[in-house]
Amino acid sequence: MKIKETPLKDCYIIEPTIFEDERGYFYEKFNEEKFEELTGANGHFVQDNISKSCYGVLRGIHLQKGEHAQAKLVSCLQGKVFDVAVDLRKDSPSFGRWFGVELTEENKLQLYVPRGFGHGFSVLSETAVFSYKCDNYYNKASEGSVLWNDPDLHIDWKLPPADVILSEKDQLSPTFAQGNY
Repeated sequence: MKIKETPLKDCYIIEPTIFEDERGYFYEKFNEEKFEELTGANGHFVQDNISKSCYGVLRGIHLQKGEHAQAKLVSCLQGKVFDVAVDLRKDSPSFGRWFGVELTEENKLQLYVPRGFGHGFSVLSETAVFSYKCDNYYNKASEGSVLWNDPDLHIDWKLPPADVILSEKDQLSPTFAQGNY
């Protein structure tokens, strides 16, 4: 397992060591001890979520606030997504900045998104199966969001705007300036 820093404080790309031969491949997707040693972050995750989406679906920018805040370790098990983390921690040197990376079934990369960040992804393949490991349980009352096409953030979701498919909730999210985080 290799850790790559991103431009956002405490947000990391995790690259597994893959063993391949004529039979296929093997890799360790997660190891709590190695994760904590390499990132300095708490690697104790309590909830795993999986979503399946079709091309053009954009999920985000979502977060959990307060005592129910969640750090996430995300990956794409099938297909290809453009994954985005937004630093919403007001005391962070990278506050208001975003970082994006393609996560695919081929590259097997994972992105660690710390507590206090917003998170979202757009589906670039015909379908995608996406995995989230969360370090805290979901709490509906603690949901927060930021508008996916916020003019202050200028996120390039790698999709033509006409192809974007959003939930009603994501269409109605507040802007970054409105501060629902």
